[in-house]
Amino acid sequence: MEPYNLSSLAEFVLLGFPKVGHVRGWLFVLLLLAYLFTICGNMLIFLVIRLDAALHTPMYHFVSILSFLELWYTATTIPKMLANLLSDKKTISFSGCLLQTYFFHSLGASECYLLTAMAYDRYLAICRPLHYPAIMTSALCAKMAAGCWTCGFLCPISEVILISQLPFCGYNEIQHIFCDFPPLLSLACKDTSINVLVDFAINAFIILITFLFIMVSYGRIIGAVLKIKTTAGRKKAFSTCASHLSVVLIFFGSIIFMYVRLKKSYSLTLDQTLAVVYSVLTPLINPIIYSLRNKELIKAIRRTIFQKGERASPTHH
Repeated sequence: MEPYNLSSLAEFVLLGFPKVGHVRGWLFVLLLLAYLFTICGNMLIFLVIRLDAALHTPMYHFVSILSFLELWYTATTIPKMLANLLSDKKTISFSGCLLQTYFFHSLGASECYLLTAMAYDRYLAICRPLHYPAIMTSALCAKMAAGCWTCGFLCPISEVILISQLPFCGYNEIQHIFCDFPPLLSLACKDTSINVLVDFAINAFIILITFLFIMVSYGRIIGAVLKIKTTAGRKKAFSTCASHLSVVLIFFGSIIFMYVRLKKSYSLTLDQTLAVVYSVLTPLINPIIYSLRNKELIKAIRRTIFQKGERASPTHH
């Protein structure tokens, strides 16, 4: 078969979850509920932090940005997953597929950098408390957040350009639940070892460097916390950091296994399972971890809701 270029083809077919069979309807309901909870939870956290002056601190500033990021991160993949579960026609245009891949990786890279910034913030707050207010100013927070977004959106550009130049054969079925670099590379008609190497280098740099920085920060934090003499002080410090660290381990654990590798794929089932973890599960548990485990945020949510309720209710004289 004569290979022809990506630009000459019309669309890909996203196979999604091919083996779900009769439980497709239940899977749709579960995924829809997870998506709605993710949207509502992250939107609530973002709005409460922005509206409550008591939460206008660097830590909550980064938490609100993470919640805002998760809204867009999930929007790049889950709506299309839901549509494919209901439709027999599971197609996506080539440009749409490349855009989905670009934005998914851009937002994912931004999250890696943002989690690193959050770890640095916690390190300064716990290990250098006297210098913390002078170092972690509003201006620095804004610059760090802007840097996370900018670097994140620059990272996948070379990968997208390289994959857009590949010739693709007639077989256009993507063995995955959304468009991504590994399943796209498996459809190319030519040797993709350069693409795999570039993907590995970029992903290893982004993921492993940020993960290493986070682990070093938390290693120092744990060392500092253990030196706190009061049990209440240690408990409060560990509680604040445990939520962040749990998100980090789940998110990085899955993406390291998925993207820091020199193989296109291990197995279809494993790749799909990992994809569900970092594209659906992590954004879903973020609101649970940051709200249910955080008494200060829960109080702020109650304050915001009750204040709005009091303003909305008519006043009787």
